[in-house]
Amino acid sequence: MFNTQKDQLFTLIKSLSKSEKRNFKLYVNRLQKSGDAKFLQLFETIDKLEAYNEASILKKNPGIQKRNLPNLKRHLYKQILTSLRLIYINKQIDIEIREQLDFARILYGKGMYMQSLKILERIKKIAVDHHQDILHLEILEFQKMIETRHVTRSRQAGKIDDLLKDATRRSWVTYAASLFSNLNIQIHGWYIENGHALTTTQRKEARAFYHHHLPEGVGDDRMTFHEKINFYQANMWLYYILLDLKKSQENALAWINQFETEQILKQKDPDLFMRGYYYLLTLLFMLREESEMEYYLEKFSSYIRSQTDLFNENSQMIAFVYQQLAQLNLLFLQRDYQSISDSEEEILQQVHRFIDLLDPHRAILFYYKLAYAQFGLKNYDACLLRLNKIVHLSDSVLRSDVMYAARLLQIICHLELDNYDVAEHLVTSCKRSFAHRKDVSNLTDQLLMLFGKISRSPKDAHERLYQAFWKENQIQLESKNELRTTLFFNTEEFFSQKIDVSKTKERPDVGLEI
Repeated sequence: MFNTQKDQLFTLIKSLSKSEKRNFKLYVNRLQKSGDAKFLQLFETIDKLEAYNEASILKKNPGIQKRNLPNLKRHLYKQILTSLRLIYINKQIDIEIREQLDFARILYGKGMYMQSLKILERIKKIAVDHHQDILHLEILEFQKMIETRHVTRSRQAGKIDDLLKDATRRSWVTYAASLFSNLNIQIHGWYIENGHALTTTQRKEARAFYHHHLPEGVGDDRMTFHEKINFYQANMWLYYILLDLKKSQENALAWINQFETEQILKQKDPDLFMRGYYYLLTLLFMLREESEMEYYLEKFSSYIRSQTDLFNENSQMIAFVYQQLAQLNLLFLQRDYQSISDSEEEILQQVHRFIDLLDPHRAILFYYKLAYAQFGLKNYDACLLRLNKIVHLSDSVLRSDVMYAARLLQIICHLELDNYDVAEHLVTSCKRSFAHRKDVSNLTDQLLMLFGKISRSPKDAHERLYQAFWKENQIQLESKNELRTTLFFNTEEFFSQKIDVSKTKERPDVGLEI
């Protein structure tokens, strides 16, 4: 399903749009040299390939010798990036600022330091307006270097003191922003390594870790945009680790609202803005806040519709993944499995379109959710067909919670189809596979034991076994510590179809990563 070992040049060429390819050819023609014809031929050959094949490339280009191919590919790769840079100079503000910085350095090298200062002064305001803190600091340091080496009369105009104050302030801002981004990465890393804090000791450790890495100045009115964004992200992760989903959701909303105060950054950094929406919608799903989820999903969809023509390929992929997963989650809350099934072909077309850009876990989530929709419709053979795309993958590709859920769902489908021998074999296989894994929940182990008993028992004993399990494991089924198991595998709905379940708080149907 996923091929991560692709040639870099091949992947880059295949990612180009028609207009980008056209611009590249125009760029090459303008710079045409006697030796450039070969790398343009190489470009056109690779562009026509369905898969990278070095032998085919050499066969179609007899003028290229095998020993020269690596150097030619490096040259072509560099030229493509150069042509793309020219296209995106006016679309990406950081690229535009860096270009102007390069111009300033060239002028300075030619002794035109006053002209260099004029460029720096102009782009400094652009950097401030677009929260380009690191580039702003680089501009200030360049200005200081010129002021220390040349007579510019800035001191007489009182500009030098303002420059020094600005440079000092910007140094601290850049340092603080780095600390906040470190905090965000570190607390996320804590979750990846340790998962949810399920015990009092783990919760104390998570809070201590967070406060140890928390920078000073939190709540300061002078916090910059990116400091605040990283602060809200870190808080969201902390409360998610602690399973305080409401506070986690509130920080995801604060993240989005911060963008609403800086409208220009919604256009300049759409990926970060959409990421905030993804987490907000996922947390609302986990909280079963259906009406709020509908409201924010419509706002998110409206933003995507208004900006999609301006998105680059990566942003288009992110928009599809975040919006579509949120839409699927809403349909799961509504138990509208038929709508999910009806949209399956369109979803898979988009997954295939972005397969080279997609994180494998996110792609697998789509397959799992499409499989679960078939399970909800009682199309067990169709569910198994879709689950096969997951359960046959290497464990290194899968995230553990998806793997456990897919294996459990596979067993249940075989039980529903009366394939008891197959189900018993799968239970034994799962127990063997999960035996030495620390992240297998107690509820998952208990469900495997139940399904093993079901597969070995006569049909008239099944209801009694389900009833006994429901009564004996009620505390676990209601525990926040089992949240991921009960989210991915909707225990309440499943058991309600098998026995007369007393009314309890409903749970979401199928879970997501966050």
